[in-house]
Amino acid sequence: MSNPAPLLLVVDGNSLTHRAYHAGSAYQPGSPAPAAPGLAGAGPPRTPPAVGRPTDQAPVWALRGLIGYIARAAAKLRPDALLIGFDCPDESRRKAEYPGYKAHRPDKPDDLAEQIRAAPGLLAEAGLTTIVARAHEADDVLASAAAHARRCGWRTVVMTSDRDAFALIDESTSVLRVRNGGIDEAVLVTPQALLEVYGVHPWQYVDYAALRGDPSDNLPGVRGFGSATAARLLAAFGTVEAAWTALDTGAAASVRSVVGEAAAQTLASPEARAIVARNRSLMRLRADLPVPNPDDVRLPVDRFVMRRAFAERGIYLGPSLWALTGGSPPPTPEALAQVAQPWVWRRSPRARRDPAPGQLALF
Repeated sequence: MSNPAPLLLVVDGNSLTHRAYHAGSAYQPGSPAPAAPGLAGAGPPRTPPAVGRPTDQAPVWALRGLIGYIARAAAKLRPDALLIGFDCPDESRRKAEYPGYKAHRPDKPDDLAEQIRAAPGLLAEAGLTTIVARAHEADDVLASAAAHARRCGWRTVVMTSDRDAFALIDESTSVLRVRNGGIDEAVLVTPQALLEVYGVHPWQYVDYAALRGDPSDNLPGVRGFGSATAARLLAAFGTVEAAWTALDTGAAASVRSVVGEAAAQTLASPEARAIVARNRSLMRLRADLPVPNPDDVRLPVDRFVMRRAFAERGIYLGPSLWALTGGSPPPTPEALAQVAQPWVWRRSPRARRDPAPGQLALF
């Protein structure tokens, strides 16, 4: 049996820093600890997680959480190489193209903005490779890294809390979707899992999202096309273009039979075509940005360099970094067996109409 291709782990630094910030903010001074699981108010309060406390009192809990996500994912997946992408903080080609892009979002809290600005430099000082591409987002870095890894004969796992990366999934690329509960509840999304949950193939995902829209990015979809209707259309026609061809060549009845009279009429309108074109352009991820070869970002990194960089920010981590630093000594097979693996969701044929466990939280 041949050995599997080496694995590159590509991390969405912005989305995971946001998630770590909101997961940890409840534990900061002045915020009450949440109640234990169960009935409201039942049981003792949960113990706040340890948080580094630098002498200058700069906020670090989101940074520490980001590092924790990366370290735990490395422990689960044992990647051969690691790359972290971040959004460009100064300009955005998507906002330049469509000023309404993400325009509804409130300004980030100062302590979150400060930690996001610090993250690329901190991780670079720790010996990890970070990429900030001018005018582009972390998603574009992820797409470019996965495409380059494929050309180099590597496999890729993209770790993010966003859905945009689902368009990158193929036989060599999976998405580790981080949701509530952190890495322990993360799901490894494969082509089959995406098809079972959404009803579309990865290569159809941009069309699916363009029809449905993305409220989180302030991108309305086509009226009448929610998730189910968009999936039905693409299951029947493959692409939006094929449905438009049917509408334009006297075969509108075939579209009406799939999505109904009102949705078919809306889809044929110039306004719908403009919405899909705009959403596609903004949602499509760049896969041609310059990124390093996977061989140039191999693990492990020097644990003393890493721990010193983190300690200078008041973040003190030790054995949890073993998968990034090679371990000293490496964990035994028995210890490795205790590390839960990411859950790859599969639906049984008898349960095709039932929601997947955690489906609402994941998707």
